[in-house]
Amino acid sequence: MLTFNHFNFNVADLEASLKFYKDALGLEPVRRKEAPDGSFVLVYLGDGRSEFTLELTWLRDHPQKYNLGECEFHLALKADEFDAMHRKHEEMGCICFENPAMGIYFVTDPDGYWIEIIP
Repeated sequence: MLTFNHFNFNVADLEASLKFYKDALGLEPVRRKEAPDGSFVLVYLGDGRSEFTLELTWLRDHPQKYNLGECEFHLALKADEFDAMHRKHEEMGCICFENPAMGIYFVTDPDGYWIEIIP
């Protein structure tokens, strides 16, 4: 039997990403690993409720933007207070797509990854 453990996003600016994920989504670091030679940093973010984590990977030797293709993959988070979260994301200016018919919307992080918000 397998269970979900984590998902990875590679990021260009780790501090900007950590700020976004805390401010926009309430995710906090739960584990960190740094290469002894400084070539990478891994930070695992948790929601404080589930075991699942989002791994943010910063690579020193990857200065170019990441190619995210057509952004057809995404992470989804369920909002307990959907309307309040939507207002917060509107104020932050990070909503990139809304689908009122489905009752969902997406925010984008500093690297362009899409995160779906569901009620």
